Amino acid sequence: MSELQRFLFDGVPVRGALVRLTGDWQALLRRRQASGGYPPAVTALLGEMTAAAVLLHTSIKFAGTLVLQILGDGPVKVAVAEVQPDLAFRATATVIGTVAPDAPLADMVNVLGQGRCAITLDPRQTSPSLKPYQGVVPLVDAAGRKLPRLADMLEHYMRQSEQLDTRLVLAADERTAAGLLIQRMPATGEANLAGTAAVTAEGDALDANEDFRRLALLAASLKPEELLTLDGDTILHRLFWQERLLRLVPQGPTAQPHFACTCSRERVAAMLRGLGVAEVEAILAEQGEVDVACEFCGQRYRFDPVDAARLFLEPAQQSPGSDQLQ
Repeated sequence: MSELQRFLFDGVPVRGALVRLTGDWQALLRRRQASGGYPPAVTALLGEMTAAAVLLHTSIKFAGTLVLQILGDGPVKVAVAEVQPDLAFRATATVIGTVAPDAPLADMVNVLGQGRCAITLDPRQTSPSLKPYQGVVPLVDAAGRKLPRLADMLEHYMRQSEQLDTRLVLAADERTAAGLLIQRMPATGEANLAGTAAVTAEGDALDANEDFRRLALLAASLKPEELLTLDGDTILHRLFWQERLLRLVPQGPTAQPHFACTCSRERVAAMLRGLGVAEVEAILAEQGEVDVACEFCGQRYRFDPVDAARLFLEPAQQSPGSDQLQ
């Protein structure tokens, strides 16, 4: 089971969310075992990215897909976590080379200081007024120093790209991926959810809101082992027992994050058609079949010579056949 809680702090312009992915996170990792799985440090990185992507998706009013991507210059060349509007998530990484079990973020993705973080918002429906948005920041701070943790990197991103004070606590292993987000909301304008206390415009600037500072310090006291082992209610009570939390009740049939992949045999077939007859025939000549594995979930799709030939026939020429996944 996965757990997501969203809440407001009554009387102050600060919101929060807490996510713990357990069974669904383990299911994602099991699907990757057929392809060899990931080194422990990469598993932890992908888990933190997935938890963070869920938290970021829940913090914005957006009906579309959020993609959190790290482009690295170390052994981890690409790491991606994707969250759909119904909170279905998937994640993958491309690893070239050896990754130490306790490798820090910089050693995996930012060895030469050229790593980048990108967050893409891809609307469910395309229209002239709804276009994909992408923000990109380097994996270094304003002074050019390498950021040591994914949470530091995302806090830096939110300050640079969104002008929002944000505190993130992330942790992950092979059993659980979890995260806590505390974020200052605009104290003035339409988005004002300040509650009963009066908040001046001066408190709307970065680093200027005392309530956010206080709550961020409390959040930062959360230890990774607590985030991985305690349930959400226990965590929130331990951290914020003196605060009045206003819980936000999820709406819709799918209220909790869950693992799901959008790959399908039809999508793979379309990709093979895009390669062209000559390329597919070359693969058949070399391997005897076309074997494609989804890079996100590890699911394999196999096309024998007959299946491959059918890909390039006109619909009227195709005879009935089985579309069963091999």
